[in-house]
Amino acid sequence: MENIQLLTVKDLAKITHHRSGEIKFGEKALTVPSGENIWEYISNCEAPFVLFGIPEDIGVKANLGRIGTASAYESALKSLVNTQHNKFCKGNHVLLLGHLNVTNELQEANELKASNKEHKKKLFKLVEKIDKEVSHIIHQIIKCGKVPIIIGGGHNNAYGNIKGLALAKGKPVNAINFDAHTDFRILEGRHSGNGFSYAFEEGFLKKYFVFGLHENFVSKSVFNSMKEQEARLRYVSYEEVEVRKQKTFASQLEEGLSFIKQDPFGVELDLDAIPNIPSSAMTLSGFSVQQAREYVHYFGKHKNASYLHICEGAPDLDNTTNNHLTGKLIAYLITDFIKSKTL
Repeated sequence: MENIQLLTVKDLAKITHHRSGEIKFGEKALTVPSGENIWEYISNCEAPFVLFGIPEDIGVKANLGRIGTASAYESALKSLVNTQHNKFCKGNHVLLLGHLNVTNELQEANELKASNKEHKKKLFKLVEKIDKEVSHIIHQIIKCGKVPIIIGGGHNNAYGNIKGLALAKGKPVNAINFDAHTDFRILEGRHSGNGFSYAFEEGFLKKYFVFGLHENFVSKSVFNSMKEQEARLRYVSYEEVEVRKQKTFASQLEEGLSFIKQDPFGVELDLDAIPNIPSSAMTLSGFSVQQAREYVHYFGKHKNASYLHICEGAPDLDNTTNNHLTGKLIAYLITDFIKSKTL
């Protein structure tokens, strides 16, 4: 497991801000002790959740997006560990595993230009390399009987999450995705825009529901593909719910769950679906933070909800003094998911 950069007790202490009379999340959260077998320790520890970071933006770059998502994990972790440990959400419910070590891949990607055809192929290969690592780690966490919480990175990481879950369960699995985009684009080489289409094509993804896609961002060919596979691919658009008022938010939560709940499923959330959140494809229109939190809680509380993946946040793209707020939002979503399964 040389590609996992384990979070140590010392690392945790450096970012946890102690205050007299309070107990912070970071004071109670678990880490894998030095010298321990990672998977044996995870299997035997009390925490039902394992938090794992993927600090990369290579898939975003390969998809011609704005890079910056590599910073989301660190920002989220700093906010999460300074959350209060109390009766609503306990730090010892989470093992903070660490992050995927992608230093070499990021250095290589930094020398490549997505506008160059040959460079783009190399970016695709780097994403494939990350895919293998992610799918193996998620598979291992789930085989240990734990629920992964994954902080990306780009939405290319959804492929590894889905594959890892499917391999652990020994069968195709489902996914729900709170997103302005389908990320179901053509199979042209791996990037952040086709994680779900690759997982679907390779037999790891059985049913897929896109929650709140923006009609302006979806090509005719993708709409046609979804129509042809209607038994396995469904969506509700943001415009149907919030602009034309043809459907309600609550009814579509129910519709999405009804579609996927029969099998283990992943809960995916792309921060570019929320207005004014620094991300690779930042939007001015979309569902609110409150609705995103409700979405995470609603799907997380179902017994078949098998992981949470939050991605595409890019604190580095926030040029204001508030660049910590993206991490704070991710921490809210993480704790909403934990509460959905523990309260």
